[in-house]
Amino acid sequence: MSDKIGRMNPHRVRSLTSVVAFALLLPAAVSMAQSPTEQAVLAPIQAMFDGMAKRDAAAIAAPTLPGGTMVLMRDGKAAQMTFTDFATRVGKPGTTKIEERIHDPLIRIDNDLAVVWAPFDFLVDGKVDHCGTDLFNMVRVDGTWKIASVADTGTKTCPAK
Repeated sequence: MSDKIGRMNPHRVRSLTSVVAFALLLPAAVSMAQSPTEQAVLAPIQAMFDGMAKRDAAAIAAPTLPGGTMVLMRDGKAAQMTFTDFATRVGKPGTTKIEERIHDPLIRIDNDLAVVWAPFDFLVDGKVDHCGTDLFNMVRVDGTWKIASVADTGTKTCPAK
């Protein structure tokens, strides 16, 4: 049997190897893909981030539940604010370009309640300024997902810096 493999066409061996590698990697790629419901849960978070990048207070507040709050943990201290206060603060015109990115979100959904736990990077002028973990509590109201609350950690010691 090993003699037959040794005599196989090298192109066929490479093709066979590629097929086997693809077959082994496909389940991992599929498991990372998000369902339409998970995409719907993430949409208001991305909308908030887009509003932040545009420094648009109305766009920052739009995907949030009225009366919702944020808790930003910095150096063991909690800074609390309403979404309205946050939108006003971040929505002020500025010269720096800001962008927040989450990756590898863990999403849990139960009917009209969801939670998103995700590492994040916050960029200022294209460079990582701080990073940490975002925790979003989401609720579905009249068929639309809204951000009910946000908590995050933040540190300046980021691996990507």
